[in-house]
Amino acid sequence: MARGRRRHRTRPARRGRWYAAAAAALATAATVLITYGAWTPSPASGTARTADRPAAAAEPPAASATPSPGHRTSPAPTPSATASASASRPAAPRATTAREPATAPHRQAPAAVPAGRRLITVVNRTAQPVWAVVTGTAAYPAGHRLAPGQTFSLTVAGDWGGRVWGRTGCTGSAAGPCASGDCTSVCTGPNPPTTLGEFTFDAYAGMDFYDVSMVDGANLPMYINISHTTTPDPVGDTGCYRGTCTTEIDCPEAMRSYSGGRETGCKPPCAAFGGDTYCCRGAWAGRDHCVPAKWPVDYTRVFKRAAPYAYSYAFDDAATMACKGACHYRVTFGTT
Repeated sequence: MARGRRRHRTRPARRGRWYAAAAAALATAATVLITYGAWTPSPASGTARTADRPAAAAEPPAASATPSPGHRTSPAPTPSATASASASRPAAPRATTAREPATAPHRQAPAAVPAGRRLITVVNRTAQPVWAVVTGTAAYPAGHRLAPGQTFSLTVAGDWGGRVWGRTGCTGSAAGPCASGDCTSVCTGPNPPTTLGEFTFDAYAGMDFYDVSMVDGANLPMYINISHTTTPDPVGDTGCYRGTCTTEIDCPEAMRSYSGGRETGCKPPCAAFGGDTYCCRGAWAGRDHCVPAKWPVDYTRVFKRAAPYAYSYAFDDAATMACKGACHYRVTFGTT
């Protein structure tokens, strides 16, 4: 343990054995309290703060002062310990109630997750019911119904790969036809236009790769946050990315999709207009030739303006994001 200046080591005046014994007892008690973190000396005294201890003696900060259901916490730390806690410390066996910065309240995963499993949380921030589909889980293919404002979580294997999307306008239950994102039997993906969250866990060198894709058009706004990792989250908790926040798509009339007279999504350029150019076929095929900037109209901007982090066409690889370690994910349907 780091030591401060020895301001109190000067021998006191001789005042009898009872005084010496009392002073020794007080010194011993202070040493014990400092050692076990029960008391943190003021910086003004020149002694070390809690954050100056070796990492092995420090406890990791939790996401917020309010513990998740079933999450055990130790007694609240002192104000100085809270102020010096760092969000970047690795997890330790015991959780504390130390606060993280207010800008990242999602960094701590709720509840315990079994070893070798990953947590996926889906949030509905739209004004309509959404049937959230997570492939390879009980929420597939029908989906888990989420009323506006509802959230649900599930775990998947550490090497899981799959998709997350939302179905809307379902008749009674997701077993029936839905206005968008339909997939009533086992399938590789929903009918377009549908916004997709795509994931490949432990893909390379301990890293996950994930993205939001609007290559097949979009039926819902979506953004993804990461936690349980040292990787900085590129997207803010409210869906903002590099100064631009998630919004509804301003879809041109020619690209709008309808079901029963109701607008249900925005088609991709290929589905809306056809042709080799917008479908990247023939002379426009491949990465070197499928260049939206060379199209008569760059309709990928329709999606990029609403979700700047999302894939807007097949070769928009800058939209792929990476997360190091056993990351957990939160998928939000909704805007900023």
